[in-house]
Amino acid sequence: MWDKILTEIFCDICIKEILKGNRPGTHFTKDGWLKIMTNFEKETGKAYSQRQFKNRWDALKKERKAWKKLKGEDTALGWNPIKRTIDAPDDW
Repeated sequence: MWDKILTEIFCDICIKEILKGNRPGTHFTKDGWLKIMTNFEKETGKAYSQRQFKNRWDALKKERKAWKKLKGEDTALGWNPIKRTIDAPDDW
């Protein structure tokens, strides 16, 4: 089960591996996935398979795309960083 804390830990580890060059294109290298799996287990005590991490990565990408579209111009919605809520005109 991916809660907020596990997701944040996963994302932080992925960012570190990207910065180390373990995602040279659109995919993590084998070594990158191994380091993600190892570091995640060290930090959380949870051992997930590469497939579980890949599924989570793919799900987060879909959520990010939906989020960007929701905040985009085509919906006329915006983001209020102070309230951390979506801003919408009254007629929306």
